[in-house]
Amino acid sequence: MYKHILIPTDGSEITAKAVGTAVSMAKLCGAALTTICVKEPFPYSAISEMQPVPPQEFYDAQERIAAAHVKKVTEAASAAGVKCSGFTVEALHPWEAILDHAKQQGCDLVVMASHGRRGMAAMLIGSETSRVLTHSPLPVLVVK
Repeated sequence: MYKHILIPTDGSEITAKAVGTAVSMAKLCGAALTTICVKEPFPYSAISEMQPVPPQEFYDAQERIAAAHVKKVTEAASAAGVKCSGFTVEALHPWEAILDHAKQQGCDLVVMASHGRRGMAAMLIGSETSRVLTHSPLPVLVVK
């Protein structure tokens, strides 16, 4: 069935449910897992005095947070006896980074969480999950 599953993580509670599903599926299929956490790029401003945090401090904090999210997934996989690789990447559009990473790693399934936004919030904020669903050439399992 599936041989390599990608599980994007943002550390949220709903993502933890998707992680549990992905780990269970990987164990059942004998698949490897890859997890990815997408970091935000530094919000550069035309007025350098308006930077709230120095760039290196921002990058270090983003990496520390992303690495902690990835570590949670790799630990959950390890506890279940599933091989898991973890990555952090920086991207302006997380959905593009997710799909690019799935292609680079040779994944054949993406398991993602849906935050379940409705109405105006869904329209204004959008959803990385819906963008992955729209653009993915791979099967995508959405966990609610």
